[in-house]
Amino acid sequence: MHPCQLLEVKNVSLSRGGKQLLKAINFSLKPGKWIHIQGDNGIGKTTLLRAICSLIPLDEGQICWAGQDTKDDLPMFLQNILFMGHKLALKDELSPLENLLFETQLMQTNPQEEELLEALNYFGLKGREHVPLVTLSQGQKRRVSLAKLKLSPAPLWILDEPLVALDVQSIKWVTQLMDQHIELGGSILFTSHQPLELLHSGDELGLGG
Repeated sequence: MHPCQLLEVKNVSLSRGGKQLLKAINFSLKPGKWIHIQGDNGIGKTTLLRAICSLIPLDEGQICWAGQDTKDDLPMFLQNILFMGHKLALKDELSPLENLLFETQLMQTNPQEEELLEALNYFGLKGREHVPLVTLSQGQKRRVSLAKLKLSPAPLWILDEPLVALDVQSIKWVTQLMDQHIELGGSILFTSHQPLELLHSGDELGLGG
């Protein structure tokens, strides 16, 4: 990972439905670090993550990546991030393997089928690679979506409640991948109501209150 891959959120204010949620938010996220965004439901955590990913506009402020406003070269910035929302973007009529292939195509990566199967196997889905997604539990569907963490080359992960519907073992798998990503110099911005015990140091950012 390049040391200049710094995310900066500068004086950001955001509204939703005509109501201001966040005002003058400032923080930076360096390579090899993580930030856990905390706050009550409805405070604006998801809105902030989506705004950083340019999915919704800012009221005020600036998002910078590697010293450059993300608006100046949005395609470049989007190639450097992996965003996972708390809602699953999967198709029930497709198999886990087909869904993961589709997800990696959106990331503009071209893994071999063996790599896709290995990622699904990592998350305990061996033997379920080819069944319709609709036959899986909510936790298994979540693991299908999380399997792309094994395949993403993006240096910045932005994860909105990645541990929802996961059992204890699945949380360990996700935590291990997050630790590995940080170890390699990546950075992670995430929300989670469940506690996460990461090996490497990071920061917590509380919204509201």
